[in-house]
Amino acid sequence: MESLPDALLQYILSHISNARDVAACNCVSKRWKDATTYVRTLYFPRNSFDNPSSGEIPDNIVQRMVSTVVKLEELVVYSPFSPSGLASWLSLVGQSLTQLELRMDNLTDNQASRESPSKLDCIGAAKNLVSLKLWGVLMINSPKWDVFQNLSTLEIIGARLEDPVLTVVLQACPYLKRLLLLGCEGVRSISIELPYLEECKLDFYGLGNCSLSLISPKIESLEVQGCSWIRVPETGHLKKLSISNSSGRVYMIDFGNLNVLEFLSMRGVQWCWDAICKMLKLASEVKHLFMKVEFTGDFEALQPFPEIDFVEFFNSHPKLRKFDIHGAMFAALCQRNSLKHVDPGFAIPCLEEAVITVRSPLNAEQKISTLESLLKYGKNLRTMVIKILQMKSCHTSADDFFDEICRLRYMNHEKVRIE
Repeated sequence: MESLPDALLQYILSHISNARDVAACNCVSKRWKDATTYVRTLYFPRNSFDNPSSGEIPDNIVQRMVSTVVKLEELVVYSPFSPSGLASWLSLVGQSLTQLELRMDNLTDNQASRESPSKLDCIGAAKNLVSLKLWGVLMINSPKWDVFQNLSTLEIIGARLEDPVLTVVLQACPYLKRLLLLGCEGVRSISIELPYLEECKLDFYGLGNCSLSLISPKIESLEVQGCSWIRVPETGHLKKLSISNSSGRVYMIDFGNLNVLEFLSMRGVQWCWDAICKMLKLASEVKHLFMKVEFTGDFEALQPFPEIDFVEFFNSHPKLRKFDIHGAMFAALCQRNSLKHVDPGFAIPCLEEAVITVRSPLNAEQKISTLESLLKYGKNLRTMVIKILQMKSCHTSADDFFDEICRLRYMNHEKVRIE
């Protein structure tokens, strides 16, 4: 290393990011210390100051290291810090920073809501950010931010939010292309209007009764968890869509044209049947469909799926390549009348993989018939995975049903496997 030219030494050491490693390099020699001023990223792990060698305040240590860097581009701080500490760091490197990631750790800190300036307010000094990631943040008061002209990625993970505060935050980030709000609680109604947004992932804690309105004409990937009412009118570029609700019901969905949609995932304990039917009708061009909805019903009572015609379903989804069905949807396809009248020319043209989760031996004859039909009419079917999940029954019908599935696997061993 000592024989390397200064420029090459600077290049190598500039790729070190862990604060402890940078500090260690500073102690090697004056030449190394001068070279570490060209680091582009400083990362302070959670345990950075667990065993301090002196009585110096952690905020001051971070400030000293930040102040020695010529042009810091990325700052990641998982160790505890104060609002004044953050303000001092960003006053030094706010203009050069493009990526900032902070573990805020003030979710349960009532005093944090009365601090002025708050940690959130301080972030506004980093005006040229391209990416901002916040962990464990209390967002009760609106941050005093100007518009971030370059911010394309915003991630907030683990947060307590108020609807008006979230609105202010999003208004300060009009050029976002990627938005992630994960593990957030307190949201009741959210309206997002971001003209450049391409990827959006929303995960709300609580009763599962949030409402969402999203107007983003360039949206390509959307994942939503915890919403009962969802409205996304502009979907001309939407290729991936996932809707789930583990706590509440999905009452209403309102989407635009889904002609380019390739992947659709529908999950949850209960969806209203109108929402299921509308979603399946809109997603007629989908290539990969994942369905794990346990029940339907418009009110409190949980109801099983009504019958879904096998032939009509696959005719309505001609491009389907992979079909992942969980209990309720499979049972609905297995009703007695579903396969009574099949046109001789009927075929499932594109289906290559089917994953079926079976939870009950009820209507075993119809279920076996449906599995056989998938093999018969799926001309390009390469793989069928049958998952036997939590099948609890003391009746011999469960054993008989399992025997029939094993027989089916034996007769079609090149395609079928059991898990």
